[in-house]
Amino acid sequence: MTTSKVLEKLRSKEIISDQQSTVIESYLANKLFSVHTELRSILYLGILLLSTGLGIIIYENIDTIGHQAIIAFIGTVTVACFFYSYKSIEPFSWQKVSSPNQYAGFTLLLGCTTFLILEGYIQFQYKFFGSKYGFAAFIPTVIFFIHAYRFDHKGVLSMAITGLASWLGLTIAPLSIVTKNNFTDSKLIITAIVLGVSLIAASWLSDKKNLKKHFAFTYLLLGGNLAAIASTTGLFSHDFKVIYFITGITLSVFFIIYSREKASLVFLLMGIIYGYIILTYSVFKLLPEMFNGSFEIYYFLFSSIGVLLFLFNYKKILRIQK
Repeated sequence: MTTSKVLEKLRSKEIISDQQSTVIESYLANKLFSVHTELRSILYLGILLLSTGLGIIIYENIDTIGHQAIIAFIGTVTVACFFYSYKSIEPFSWQKVSSPNQYAGFTLLLGCTTFLILEGYIQFQYKFFGSKYGFAAFIPTVIFFIHAYRFDHKGVLSMAITGLASWLGLTIAPLSIVTKNNFTDSKLIITAIVLGVSLIAASWLSDKKNLKKHFAFTYLLLGGNLAAIASTTGLFSHDFKVIYFITGITLSVFFIIYSREKASLVFLLMGIIYGYIILTYSVFKLLPEMFNGSFEIYYFLFSSIGVLLFLFNYKKILRIQK
């Protein structure tokens, strides 16, 4: 229902007068429109394009520019970004800290990105860390964690968590968590589950102890997906399926309980999707073949109805008021 229809209905019931309706309509027609989100998106996109463009230029002209000049340029950009960020730094607090300089967060993110490029370039060209690749991943991880908490920056926190996963031999980025990880190795699956559960614990501590409470979502989203995907993969392709089943179902139940507590659709979907996949696989894997056939038809029929009911009633499940 549009605003005009609402006002017309209120006028017809004599709840508001014509003059009040005119004032409300005038206010709604002339009120300022916020483009804050759009500007932030453009700035983040600018950082991404700048980093990509620099990489392409350097790659195509590396023979003419020279390694020292490239390293000096990237290093200068990195130092300048960190210097600008530290100029407007606020006192540390375990609560959310908003910087008066709205560009400080973007320069910090750009500085961290160019730092990674600089480190990778030096390692690739001069083997600065030799074969100690873990050490090369550990250094930016520590630096990013410190700066994420010091500058209260969730983007840098995501980079720090990704660095931590890389140090352990994992990829945690949403688009490559399945394709880039070698989950045929059971040790890697166990590592992924332990790291994921640890990140979930960090999220719980952050939330309950009020230690950068707004970081809890980032920890839980990355850690929860990592642990749930690793548990599901372990259930599909490895022994000790009971352990992976219990781990996956426990995570799914936790996501659903958490989603109801926080009224979060994202974690409700995670709980439902992972739980459905694990239960469906287990049912058809464990049941005797004699139950297959007609059972499959009814199972998918009623489970599809259940999904539809869920989609129609997710607000009630999350206790969201209409």
